[in-house]
Amino acid sequence: MSEAWDPDRYLAYADERGRPFVELIARIAAVEPATVVDLGCGPGNLTALLATRWPGARVHGVDSSAAMIAKARAGRPEASFEIADLRDWASSAAPAGIDVLVSNAALQWVPGHLELLPALVRTVAPGGWFAFQVPGNFAEPSHVLRAELAAEPPYDAYTGDLAAPASHDPVVYLDALRALGLEVDAWETTYLHQLTGEDPVFDWISGTSLRPTAAALPDELWPQFSAELRRRLAAAYPVRAGRVTLPFRRIFVVARRPA
Repeated sequence: MSEAWDPDRYLAYADERGRPFVELIARIAAVEPATVVDLGCGPGNLTALLATRWPGARVHGVDSSAAMIAKARAGRPEASFEIADLRDWASSAAPAGIDVLVSNAALQWVPGHLELLPALVRTVAPGGWFAFQVPGNFAEPSHVLRAELAAEPPYDAYTGDLAAPASHDPVVYLDALRALGLEVDAWETTYLHQLTGEDPVFDWISGTSLRPTAAALPDELWPQFSAELRRRLAAAYPVRAGRVTLPFRRIFVVARRPA
């Protein structure tokens, strides 16, 4: 299996994944920013919303996935895009004086991303905005069941050192950014996504959190692993009235650097 991001699979739930982004940028009060950066832009469908929100700005997307950037470049000519690791970009490649820096569901993939916040803040212009959203649902069955199964034999021989996404409670981000001198608004929301299909929760995580496990397992083990995970997820998320309810907690932060 490949760990490479699949833009089409990720976009299967574009509306559900996009809603937190829309609610995040609605709280950014920038009026006429010159430079807007989407850090972890993925396939660029949400980057386009930034260009619509601030039509006079230079909008730039950054993502580590070549497949995602290719998809973004093909469909979003109104923006520019760059392939870069978020950590490398923050430490050396980022331009100074960004008016609006946005990151949607990306920081959770960066180990120790709390320590990266000072470097990200330094890229923001005085009076500029830094806003991000990360999942906060890692104690949910969609994550726990995958981790438990991956820890069982014979899969554990291949999955012991997998990188796992992680995030912090809103107050942790609030305190960290306030200590850097920013004005901070932080909150959380739990969405109740109503999914349809044969194995909708499995399909959901296949585009994101299941990728490292799928990449680590040999091809001959993947069919039995995926079949058992589908069974466990179906038991944890029963169908009611033709739909499966997936609770999904999200953490939001909107911060402004003083002018």
